[in-house]
Amino acid sequence: MLAKDIMTTQVLTVRPEASVREVAELLVSHKISGVPVVAADGRLCGIVSEGDLLYKETGPAAPDGLCILGAVIYYHGLREYRQQFNKLAAVDAQQIMTSEVVTAAPDTEVREIAKKMRDQHIKRVPIVDAGGKLVGIVSRQDIVRMLLADEE
Repeated sequence: MLAKDIMTTQVLTVRPEASVREVAELLVSHKISGVPVVAADGRLCGIVSEGDLLYKETGPAAPDGLCILGAVIYYHGLREYRQQFNKLAAVDAQQIMTSEVVTAAPDTEVREIAKKMRDQHIKRVPIVDAGGKLVGIVSRQDIVRMLLADEE
C-alpha cells in the first residue's frame, strides 16, 4: 500500500506568521498533536507539534559540556540548545516550528513511512509532491486504521 492510499488530504495547516497562541488553539480545538506550516504557495516550511510548544513552558535543556581549567567545552547539544532557546522566545509558527521535517512522496510504501515513524520517534509524516507542496499527511492513526482494514 502507498502513502496516497491512506493519507489524509484535507490537512489543517497554518501559515508561518500564525501566532503561537493560534497554533495552540488549533491543536486543542481539533484534538491533533501537530500541524504543518505551509507558505502561501503551498510549500511545506515545517511542522509545529505539541512537543515544540512544550518549550514555552519548560525552556531549553542545558547543553552537555565539560569544564576543564575554567573553560567549558560543549561536546553535544549546543546547536539543539540554541534551537530550544529560540522556541522559548518564539512568537509565531515560523519561529517555533521544526523545519527539518521527515517527508515522503505520495508513492512511498506505507511500510517505509511506518519505519521512519518508529525509528525517528515521529507521529506524522507530511506527504509532498516533487515541488515540495503539501498534498497530504500520514499519521500513526492512519497506519493503524489501515491495519484494521487489512484484518477485515
